[in-house]
Amino acid sequence: MRIPLYKNPAAAPSGNEADNFAPYMDTFLVGGACTPLGLVVVLPGGGYSHRAYHEGDPIAQRFNELGFHAVVVQYRVRPYTYPAGVNDVARAIRIIRANAEKWKVDPDKIAVCGFSAGGHLAGTAGLYYQDATHVEGDEADQFSARPDAMLLCYPVIAATEEFSHKGSALNLLGPDASESDKAKMDLHKAVTEDTPPAFIWHTVTDQVVPVQNALAFGNAMIANNRLCEMHIFPEGPHGRGLGFACHALAQWTALAANFLSVTLDFPRGRKFTE
Repeated sequence: MRIPLYKNPAAAPSGNEADNFAPYMDTFLVGGACTPLGLVVVLPGGGYSHRAYHEGDPIAQRFNELGFHAVVVQYRVRPYTYPAGVNDVARAIRIIRANAEKWKVDPDKIAVCGFSAGGHLAGTAGLYYQDATHVEGDEADQFSARPDAMLLCYPVIAATEEFSHKGSALNLLGPDASESDKAKMDLHKAVTEDTPPAFIWHTVTDQVVPVQNALAFGNAMIANNRLCEMHIFPEGPHGRGLGFACHALAQWTALAANFLSVTLDFPRGRKFTE
């Protein structure tokens, strides 16, 4: 089921009327669910310039196999700038909570799962959800936009550090961003005692987004006594999605599913495969 996020997307904050993209989400609901299940909000990567298909629908389908509902959010990217993307994710979470009873979703068990720049957006949604102030004047507006967990997959974390991915920061903030705006997007420096639990994975040999991004966020979570599980795989290039021919990486979805269901008590369907 495809659901537009806004009645008038051009009117949303940071909207650009020259760009006609209207953000939306596609739902992947586990069929036959008798009781509410946890849900994973999938955010594909793409350097904030596009959205990679292999980090969208196939991920949602895999989480269905693992017993969770999922949605894929097609959020705004360049020429839109911050906070357009986080507005889109916040709006999606509010819509999910507004429809939780009908869709058999546990409204207190919603995770965001992002890849590369989508991982940065997932982290931003967990840290800066209160920046999402756009309202549509409907029932969804009354619900919280805070995710209950973050799954960060080879994530971009920093905007100003030596190990940051400069292209993502440029696309996210635009060429005229102030130093304070850039510093705000160093997510490892924004972790607080309110930050949602995080599952993080990365590879040592990632030549596009250095593994230091994941390490910086994981260390910040630990320093702030936040719940965190991190897996650093020894090999694998950037953008592997479900694993792609990298056998060791393919286990990350089962690890993430166990983090959600065992560590965070996300309810999952009785029939699932690992």
